[in-house]
Amino acid sequence: MSLTIGSPAPEFELSNQHGEKVSLASFKGQKNVVVLFYPFAFSGTCTGELCAIRDDLNSFQNDNVQLVAISCDPMFAQRAFSEKENYTFPVLADFWPHGVAAKAYGVFDDARGCAIRGSFVIDKAGVLRWQIVNGLGDARNLADYKVAISAL
Repeated sequence: MSLTIGSPAPEFELSNQHGEKVSLASFKGQKNVVVLFYPFAFSGTCTGELCAIRDDLNSFQNDNVQLVAISCDPMFAQRAFSEKENYTFPVLADFWPHGVAAKAYGVFDDARGCAIRGSFVIDKAGVLRWQIVNGLGDARNLADYKVAISAL
């Protein structure tokens, strides 16, 4: 299932790596949001992507944009992952009900029980403005995100 550009983005409320609740609605009217679903904490491609974002964080998270990274790993795995890699952005656990946010965004892989690499840019009004879904093993092109963010 793919979402329609120009439609409201599906709401979610998930725990971050510190156990605090983070919702899409909490950014409404304040910040655009970049939502990155990734398959597994500590996996090679996922770690590489998130570290590349960490190293250029101001392009993805600033006064106008909030980045959230989401996988179906439990909160404690998200905490260990974010601490090991020094991620300062929210790393959210879509663990239980398992994959509920990934399913709402159409990026849950039922056979593997994980999210695939879905990426979504949502404006301050909560409207989906850009999306791309990569295969499980296909790394993202981060330059595409910068273009989508700059278009907001």
